[in-house]
Amino acid sequence: MALLDKFEKYDLLFGPSPISKFENLAKELGGKVNIYAKREDRNSGLAFAGNKLRKFEYIVPEIIAGDYTHIVSIGGIQSNQTLMTIATACKLGLKAVTVQENWVPIPEAEKATYDKVGNIEAARILGGDVRLVPDGFDIGMRKSFEEALQELTSQGFKPYPVPAGCSEHKYGGLGFVGFADELIKQEKEMGIKFDKIVVCCVTGSTAAGIFVGMAQYGRENDVIAIDASGKPEKTFEQTLRIINHTSEILGLGKKFDTFNFDTRFGGPVYGIPNEGTIEAIKLLGKTEGTLTDPVYEGKSMQGLIELVKEDKFEKDSNVLFVHLGGASSLSAYQSYFS
Repeated sequence: MALLDKFEKYDLLFGPSPISKFENLAKELGGKVNIYAKREDRNSGLAFAGNKLRKFEYIVPEIIAGDYTHIVSIGGIQSNQTLMTIATACKLGLKAVTVQENWVPIPEAEKATYDKVGNIEAARILGGDVRLVPDGFDIGMRKSFEEALQELTSQGFKPYPVPAGCSEHKYGGLGFVGFADELIKQEKEMGIKFDKIVVCCVTGSTAAGIFVGMAQYGRENDVIAIDASGKPEKTFEQTLRIINHTSEILGLGKKFDTFNFDTRFGGPVYGIPNEGTIEAIKLLGKTEGTLTDPVYEGKSMQGLIELVKEDKFEKDSNVLFVHLGGASSLSAYQSYFS
């Protein structure tokens, strides 16, 4: 029995997320390695899909069993997490309240539209109770989040709390342990091995889950997390804590003191792309017709591209980019591409 089988799961995905081969991108980078992408951006029919839904699959059973009235979560104005919270609540027939803080220093050219387009527009279409709060960015538990929960409770409702990115949730890492199990099966079906796996890291549970999932197979060193938080010390600490918590509840019997974490691409701050991020988004777009966002996937793709250029991967190795979604926020960043 797989270690994950002891946890109840509620299916939200189509099934295993597909794997694309980025042959044109690899050729553009000198044909040094084979580049693939596991498409979490195409994993479900809920809203614009993405990595958060895989996490919710192990959280939803507790929501259903507890007869909760609302799901409450938190993120930035263009948060993927809050949109997927609302989409999941719609699927379950529940209400959702999302606290959306001002995590990004919005460029002047975007200020008139940033809170009206992209993910937050979709969230309003889905009927979410979207609450804009001026507090700035940080990871971990937030005061505004606690206040929203207290307000609903005082009104006689029963809200279920889901922290930012699902990451501080006790089951936050389980979905991407399942991702690793899924990937191992796909390797066998494809007849290849992915030598390195490149994934974005901010609140930590996605990278942590993949790390622990691959550690089951003795392959935790194959995982490279790319910081997109701009606060790498806090992100490292939180991710490592989630790694060890997830390892413990799975019964893996291992404790870890580090993980591969590249901190070079998260700047200038969370939610704002640097020049290399924009170049990476455009390069992937023009070579593969695939969109990435300036907040997460643009920065992890930037990391992958630089690692290839620096010859950090062995020649002819198979490198897997984990595409977590997020391109639905691109319209909030139009000034970078006009």
